[in-house]
Amino acid sequence: MRRGTWPTDPLLTAPDRPEVVRATDLEQIGVPRRTISRRCAPDGPWRTLLPGIILLSNGEPTDEHRVRGALLHARNDAVLTGTWALRRYGLERVPAKEEVHVLIPANRGVADVGFAHVERTHRLPRPRLREGVPAAPVPRAVIDAARRLTDDDEIQAMMAESVQRRFCTTAMLEDELDQAGRAGTAIPRRALTPLLAGANSVAEADAWRLWRRSGLPPGRWNVPIYDADGTYIATPDFWYDRVAFAWEIDSYRHHTSLDDHRATVARNARYVRAGIVVLQTLPSRLRTEPDLVLGELHAAFRTAQARPRPNILLRNCSTM
Repeated sequence: MRRGTWPTDPLLTAPDRPEVVRATDLEQIGVPRRTISRRCAPDGPWRTLLPGIILLSNGEPTDEHRVRGALLHARNDAVLTGTWALRRYGLERVPAKEEVHVLIPANRGVADVGFAHVERTHRLPRPRLREGVPAAPVPRAVIDAARRLTDDDEIQAMMAESVQRRFCTTAMLEDELDQAGRAGTAIPRRALTPLLAGANSVAEADAWRLWRRSGLPPGRWNVPIYDADGTYIATPDFWYDRVAFAWEIDSYRHHTSLDDHRATVARNARYVRAGIVVLQTLPSRLRTEPDLVLGELHAAFRTAQARPRPNILLRNCSTM
């Protein structure tokens, strides 16, 4: 290419031109190294995003710029994973992380730099294109994210959302953990255990642990129950079938609208009509008043034991 023609190259002028490029790509279209350096100076029109990675503007880099920059730094076959990949799938209960986590084949040697965390792996997943970016499948991305987190609640919320929204199953998460080995998996395994038992949220995981402390017999989580005619009654958070006892962890967050409140009132009316003993507990009390909640559990359980069991049916059982 003749010297001086690079300003009109499609890499810089095409409507769909990339905003983040490698410095070597600029050199290939004829941009001299000294020009790249000058244009990336503090008062220039470009900026260095990572060593050898150029942002073709001088504004503050966006999340999208960082993702593209990390993948370019990791070079061919790189796959986005962890929290940044999960956001591209639309998951919301994902912790904010500065580093962009990418995977590369184990035989490649690319080091971490800046916000780019590059992990070599013998199990490079087959990526799925999400908004033009190769992203790891959700189960792999969840476990990769969880291995770099230290807060049980954050991990549990992320795992629970991925399952509730049917991006994966708890079995798929467990399989990924098994394949990940030991490094960084102790906390994720602890967080996953209540979900494997059927809990669907951080609050239900707290309830699962408290029930285990109670000494009461094991029950089931999130299973639909029906009356003798086969009419649906509810899907209690926890259900002990032998005495027809339900435990609901009712948070304020799920009753902020009139419709939500009406649905809860209607559900409770169905419990009463069916003769079911139900205990309602605020999630916060599971941590602030666990001993009081334990006492309430035992009292409600005894009440359920003391009356004849109503004719209630359940399906799709998941044992605690």
